[in-house]
Amino acid sequence: MAERSVHVFDRTIRRAAAAVAATSLLAGCGLFSDDDAEAGQRITVGTTSEPSTLDPAASWDNSWEMFRNVFQTLVSFPTGSSYPQPDAARKCQFTDAANQVFRCVLRDGLTFSDGDPLDAAAVKHSFDRIRKINVPGGPAGLLESLRTVETSGDDTVVFRLRKPDATFPFILATPAMSLVPPASYPPDRLRRDGGITGSGPYVLDSYTSGDRAELTRNKDYRGFAEHRNDAVTIQYFENSDTVFRALRKKEIDAIYRGLTSEQVVALEHKGPETKDLQLVETVGADIRYLVFNPADPAAGKLAVRQAVAQIVDRDALVAKVYRGTAEPLYSMVPKGIFAHTTGFFDRYGDPDVNEARAILERAGITGPVPLTFWYTTDRYGSGTAAEFAELKRQLEASGLFRITLRSKPWKQFQAGYQKGEYPVFGRGWFPDFPDPDNFIAPFVGTNNALSTPYESPEITQKLLPRSRRVSDRAAVNAEFERAQEIFVDDVRLLPLWQGRLYVASTDDIGGGERALDPQTVMQMWELNRKASW
Repeated sequence: MAERSVHVFDRTIRRAAAAVAATSLLAGCGLFSDDDAEAGQRITVGTTSEPSTLDPAASWDNSWEMFRNVFQTLVSFPTGSSYPQPDAARKCQFTDAANQVFRCVLRDGLTFSDGDPLDAAAVKHSFDRIRKINVPGGPAGLLESLRTVETSGDDTVVFRLRKPDATFPFILATPAMSLVPPASYPPDRLRRDGGITGSGPYVLDSYTSGDRAELTRNKDYRGFAEHRNDAVTIQYFENSDTVFRALRKKEIDAIYRGLTSEQVVALEHKGPETKDLQLVETVGADIRYLVFNPADPAAGKLAVRQAVAQIVDRDALVAKVYRGTAEPLYSMVPKGIFAHTTGFFDRYGDPDVNEARAILERAGITGPVPLTFWYTTDRYGSGTAAEFAELKRQLEASGLFRITLRSKPWKQFQAGYQKGEYPVFGRGWFPDFPDPDNFIAPFVGTNNALSTPYESPEITQKLLPRSRRVSDRAAVNAEFERAQEIFVDDVRLLPLWQGRLYVASTDDIGGGERALDPQTVMQMWELNRKASW
């Protein structure tokens, strides 16, 4: 029987890892060595991205930023890695040649922050409750290939899969698969008391929705993270202006998520108000896209979606709104991820109003088509409003559409699209793991991340299963290129742009260049305050 540990598994995907390694390469200024770190300090990080939930069983969104810092997963992505490494587990491995049996052995003596043991039973409980609760749009969709979770003694867990899935170690590394103690997290419902009990690098001391989370170093933590501070305050802001103002006044130490393009440019040019600040940039794999609801009378028509795709001018959108901090995207699989294509450009070329009109006329559609576009006001920063205003301008300038814009804060916005209330809505996607599977699979099937069923049998029954049999991820280009062709045919999703990610901070903060993992999740333990220059 073939037995391949995570480390051996890594070697089979090194070609794919090389293709995505650029997403971890950072450029910046004002960076310091670890030797200068000042111990015993609290770092305050501002963001416009607040958790939608504190329970991992409910989250397939940016709540992961909190989870990565207070929970553990069996395997994880340490800084600079592009493939899973042991975290709560001391080793994990496929134990068969078919990629259907995955076995993990836990580290010795792990405990949760309440003192309960983190043993094999707790691991099984954590996975079983995700699938049993099955929150709409939640992480159960990531476990579609999982059949059973079994335990052997107190330290061994065996995952048996319904079908081969070479991406399963990557899935285990997502914060959605955070490990929780059975006594605090019911098996059949979400935890609702506003608390978190984990085994990660930090303990959550307090959380006030709309305000802040207070984290302190978990002295009993045993994993890969190395603390460079003793405590972190995460402060939540409603918009980019207020969080940036707080940084300029040095009321906070750093910003992650929420900077506008104008603020990035100001930081790059070191004006009077930003001369004491620094910026670290990573070439991100985060994307923005539109989602069309097939149940809507207008958005449900293929010709309407094709006409929108024919009109949208990504170059103008990026130039006017994002000023060089993003680039046009013509596929749901972004640059930097292997198997990336430019399918929407290949099909539609440059924006063409006459061709869009012909598409509608061939379908018997006359007169301006009314559509309502929804977006969130606070999840992706204040630039989102300007982005949707530009989309409205472009579509209405064609004379073919009449666009109404609507918006809500993230939690209300999320509740609305999960109920299927929006004809067209904007979403962002930050990678669960660096593989094209993660830019295709989450959006198809009945139980997908958008709560908007997208039946595509060729993708779900042929292409994805075939690709998941192959451990050498660089050998499955053809399957993912075909999946992207289907996305172009259906226009259920319309990719718009691919962004860069930034960490801004005062110039006495170090570690920003190490703080973003391959899932673009902030690893707070990397940040530190410098004692000397």
